[in-house]
Amino acid sequence: MSSTVFKGGVHPEYHKALTAEMAVSEMKVPEKVVIPLQQHIGAPCEPLESIEVGSEVKKGQKIADSSGFVSAPIHASVSGKVTAIGPYNHPLGRPVEAITIESDGQDKWDDNIRAPENYDNLSPDDLRKLVREAGIVGLGGATFPAHVKLSPPEGKKIDIVVINGAEWEPYLTADHRVMLEQAEKIVFGLKIMIKALGAEKGIIGIEDNKADAIKLMEEAVADDDSLSVEKLPTKYPQGAEKMLIQVTTGRVVPSGGLPLEVGVVNHNVGTAIAISDAVREGKPLIERVVTVTGSGINNPDNLLIRVGTLVSEVIDHCGGLKENTQKLIIGGPMMGLAQPSPDIPVIKGTSGILALTDQDVHLAESSPCIRCAKCVDACPVQLMPTSIAQAAEFDKIDWAEKLHAADCFECGCCAFVCPSKIPLTQWIRIAKTEIAKAKK
Repeated sequence: MSSTVFKGGVHPEYHKALTAEMAVSEMKVPEKVVIPLQQHIGAPCEPLESIEVGSEVKKGQKIADSSGFVSAPIHASVSGKVTAIGPYNHPLGRPVEAITIESDGQDKWDDNIRAPENYDNLSPDDLRKLVREAGIVGLGGATFPAHVKLSPPEGKKIDIVVINGAEWEPYLTADHRVMLEQAEKIVFGLKIMIKALGAEKGIIGIEDNKADAIKLMEEAVADDDSLSVEKLPTKYPQGAEKMLIQVTTGRVVPSGGLPLEVGVVNHNVGTAIAISDAVREGKPLIERVVTVTGSGINNPDNLLIRVGTLVSEVIDHCGGLKENTQKLIIGGPMMGLAQPSPDIPVIKGTSGILALTDQDVHLAESSPCIRCAKCVDACPVQLMPTSIAQAAEFDKIDWAEKLHAADCFECGCCAFVCPSKIPLTQWIRIAKTEIAKAKK
């Protein structure tokens, strides 16, 4: 087990037993998909000139792209006809441009999708281009385009690739299941990343509440001395990028800095699988494993779901919602986003669909800060959440910036421990938004 620990963090109830033993099953092909053109950090895509209402498309066909380097193309997840191009509700809470495709029921692959020849002989640059063309982004939730992480700036040497198998959010078990069911693909994807970066070592970090996954992954890397599995203490947010790098490598990413500054690139286990599929089979990212869970779901499950499938359809597949369901969240309970409606599509970054009943959630009334400093103790990046929140509340954005608000990655630890029930994370999010506006 790793001897390095990070400061702060919390120990919420994990509730993973609901789906931890459920093997991934493939959801049926939806009759309709709504595919947003913003599914990644960076420049949004635009429909290709050949894509318009009435166009016939095949599964895996590229339908949208961007000229921006920090971006990733979008592909059709079913074969059928484009029936609409226009704004549609998005899990981030605002309408974005989306392409709606009615399935023809044939689910035929695009003829251009084929396995690369002699992928063992592909150069690092070839691999990066292949990853980009496959539209692969970080599947841990951040959705940063994968090829960008595999393209460090000139003079930045990457010697370690860290794979996140911690799955630190309560309720979610999708990553746990893919480690049990697709360990070989994860290792192959990791080796591709190492080759693309010219790195020397690969580390897979897994929390110790997943002993079966640790055992399987250790067996999968046993024949390669450059690869290892790190058993990590179970503590939220263990899988956050800076925390994971610190506990697996001992290196500390500086304030305002990126992992590449300490010679590390971090990716998720699902991303490794997507890279494996792209390099071996030529498959673009058109589906992902999602945990559908919570006390409000009648039949919790781990499902392989096509990108663009409506959340309402996924919930119906899992037996629908219980009558006393109060909250629907995309992602986990700590960092996920509550939704006003299930009329939103599954996107590349959708790791979980969580429904909670009135037994698990209630609207707490905030009271004044009592200066207990619990939020300071819990913050894994050692900020002063209550001071940043006050700066945001009173529109003191310069003050919030001086308090390093931008270093917050919105893990929710501060709000989780606050006895006054102050929505600290939301206030800090406002501060970060205002800081970004001021810089622009």
